[in-house]
Order: sequence, then structure tokens, then C-alpha cells
Amino acid sequence: MRDAAAKIAQILPPTPLFVAEIRGQRVAFKAESLQPIGAFKVRGAWHRLTALDEAARARGVVAFSSGNHAQGVAWAARRLRMPATIVMPADAPEVKREATLALGAEVVRYDRRTESRERIAGELAAARGATLVPSFDDPWVIEGQGSAGIEAAQQMDAQALGSVRHVVTPCGGGGLAAGLALALPDAELTVVEPDGWDDMRASLEAGWIEPVAPDAPDTACDALQTQRVSPLTFEVIARRGATGVAVSEAEIRHAQRWAARQLRLVVEPGGAVGLAALLAGKVTPADGMLVLLSGGNVDPHAYAAVLAEGD
Repeated sequence: MRDAAAKIAQILPPTPLFVAEIRGQRVAFKAESLQPIGAFKVRGAWHRLTALDEAARARGVVAFSSGNHAQGVAWAARRLRMPATIVMPADAPEVKREATLALGAEVVRYDRRTESRERIAGELAAARGATLVPSFDDPWVIEGQGSAGIEAAQQMDAQALGSVRHVVTPCGGGGLAAGLALALPDAELTVVEPDGWDDMRASLEAGWIEPVAPDAPDTACDALQTQRVSPLTFEVIARRGATGVAVSEAEIRHAQRWAARQLRLVVEPGGAVGLAALLAGKVTPADGMLVLLSGGNVDPHAYAAVLAEGD
């Protein structure tokens, strides 16, 4: 993971660390929403793709994603002059699909309710001899995402905020959460998911992997709509004794507005769930708390509607 952090530091500046008060307590916010592709996913993608040899790079990569991992892989592939194909749900935000295409990747669409993105991507990779780059179920990807924790710990120390004692992070498949668990082994870990899609929370409480219910409600958090977490990410997070909470769509929208007003940051729904948990009182602010704002890729019209709502 330190190797991943060193690799990323060579090509990208650290994302800013903001400090703001919530209920009288100073809290640090890591603005991964300000990455070149608007999300932390560029970390894992860069670490994974740079680990491939020249022959593998020539055959390219295949990934599956609703948009943020797609852009991370496309960004890294373009920089390394590699072909990239992304399997993306048909209902993914258009702004994310267009951004992925603009980075030079091929996009293959699927229905997230009736089709398996893993099967489609696996078949494409096998047919082309390409390397499959999962969005979270991959050691290199987890290591790359964890570099955000190493970076944040250095920033907190430099700003005299002390050590990281409690990490609050959005969670879809668990790649970022697992990376943070490994990068910050002495910190308490809380994963946050949208209501109805809180399968990591349910899995941690049950002690085994629980999938999302077939009738899961609609959510604006497209980046966190993972049907089932992987054994790899679950084991890492569970062994750390992590806990999970779920937040409502209204709480998420409130967090987006708060981030815009207090931090001057555009944060997408999935990237705002950790903040939402604090504002809703589901996580108690404390010394040494680090909250990940994991992405900022919003649909302009939907975001405008969120900002226009009253709290």
C-alpha cells in the first residue's frame, strides 16, 4: 500500500483536506471529489494498470462500473496508452458515461437489474485476452484506494490535527473501506451506505455476506449500488471490527447541500453518505475523525434540484 501511495504521489497532487465543525467538533474531510476524474477510483486503477507488464498492457483491460471506476480505468489506460473497455449499466448518469467515452474507452451497456456485469466483463476479457480490472474485488485496487488513507494521515499530522482515530467512509463493494482499514489499522472504521443498499452493514452484523434484496429501493447513489460485496473486501473490513450505518435519500441530499455551503464542494450522492451519517446523528463527531468525500460526479440537473430544496 505504501508502494501504491508512492506511485500515485508521482503523478497526482494530494487531494485537499478540509476541516469544519459539526456540533462543535472539528472534523477532517478528505476531498477525493477533486481528483482529475472526480473520484478516488483513479488511485486503484493507476496502481492496478501500472502493475501489468508490456504484453498485458498491449492486450488492454476490461472493467465494470457505473461511472467512477470506469473513468479511473479509462484515465489510467489513456495515460499508459492501453485500450480499455468498460461495462456500464444502462441507467448510469449520462455525465459519467460521456466522461468515460471522452477518455477514450469503449463502453458496453447492460441492465443492472437483469444482467450480470461480472459475467459480461469476464466474457469480454476472455475473448480479447485482456486483463479484468474489478472495481473492488482485487488486491491491487484495494491497495490503491488505501493510499487515500496514508495521504490523509500525513495531512492531518501536518495540520496538527493529530492521528486518525475514526474513519467514516462511503461503501459500495468495499474497496475503499478495505483499503482504509489496511492503511489506518489503529483507527475505528464506520462504513456508510444508502437505505436498502446497506448490504455491508447487514453482512458485518450477520457475520457472513448478505446480498442486497431483489426489491431494493431506487437510490441516487449510483456509485454505491453493488448487489453483493466480495469475500475479499468483507474479510478485511470484518476483521477490523468495522460497523455500518445506513442513511436516507433526504439525509444524503442534505449532506450535499451542507458540503456546498460549508466546504464549497460539489459532492455526488454516493460521495456524501459519510457526511450524511454525521449530520443525521448516526455517527458522533469526535477528535481524530476523518470523513471521505469520495466523489463529485453529479448530473447537473439533478444536482441543481438538490440545491434548490430547503433543509
